Amino acid sequence: MILITGGAGYIGSHVARDLLDRGYEVAILDNLSTGHLDAVDKRATFIFGDMGDLHLLDQVFKRLPIHAVMHFSANCLVGESVKLPLKYYENNVGKSINLLNKMIEYNIQHLIFSSTCATYGIPTESLLTEDLPTDPINPYGHSKRMIEMILKDLFQVYGLNFVILRYFNVGGAHVSGEIGEDHNPETHLIPNVLKHLQGKTKYIEIYGDNYPTPDGTCIRDYIHVSDLSNAHIFALEYLGRNQHCTEIFNLGSEAGYSVLEVVKASEEIANKQALIRYQERRPGDPPILVASSDKAKKLLGWTPKLKLEQIIQSAWNWHQKHPDGFNK
Repeated sequence: MILITGGAGYIGSHVARDLLDRGYEVAILDNLSTGHLDAVDKRATFIFGDMGDLHLLDQVFKRLPIHAVMHFSANCLVGESVKLPLKYYENNVGKSINLLNKMIEYNIQHLIFSSTCATYGIPTESLLTEDLPTDPINPYGHSKRMIEMILKDLFQVYGLNFVILRYFNVGGAHVSGEIGEDHNPETHLIPNVLKHLQGKTKYIEIYGDNYPTPDGTCIRDYIHVSDLSNAHIFALEYLGRNQHCTEIFNLGSEAGYSVLEVVKASEEIANKQALIRYQERRPGDPPILVASSDKAKKLLGWTPKLKLEQIIQSAWNWHQKHPDGFNK
């Protein structure tokens, strides 16, 4: 059985569904602070609760035949992390330590950790490889980097095997149209553009139009949530094949798209015109941020298959079917 922390969230719910479709048994632990019960697949064992509850973690590991953990549970808003750093260190670091303590206590030796490209900070390279220095510039990035460091120490002492997956920009929705991206507040570009094209907001804010890029807006790497989900399953299989595993993988498409290119592609899919308002640059936003996924291709055998237009189309289908998200 695979335990998924944060399995009612956007990415966790997709991974849970794909694992179940492949015949895995899945247990989901989520406090529903940002996740949605409607996103939880009925085939999974759902446990409502928080990783701060050590007694609950004891019950989970005592009662369920868990052999691996996928750890998604975290606060993930960069701006909020700057304003409320203790919230991020308490939840993302402190509660993760609770989980890790219980994994060691109950001899659970396999972990897949959901990390982020924010660990790189402001990179010196436009194409990011896993061996580049990590130097986060906000508490969110720091909190993820701290767990990465802790995992390396735990491997040395306890032999805890892990795969760290650093995400870039995730988008899209499940092919079934039943689960998709529903955050409050929403900070991601694609859903905010689509909500605007649905008439839910008056305009789209773009931060900066004078970057050294072809159209002056930032370039980012977008990956479909289903491709990302597949990478987690490949990573789980890799853990099963390899003892003494301490690998880190970037997960991206290796293709960069500017903010304006995303807006244009969304306009074409929705057949509507967007109203744009430009704002000042946000501190710390690098002009170009694109992943090298060579390592994931070579070691995991994973290659992203879905392009930007397919990401946006699936997200548009989700927003059309769920105009108010899961709260319909």
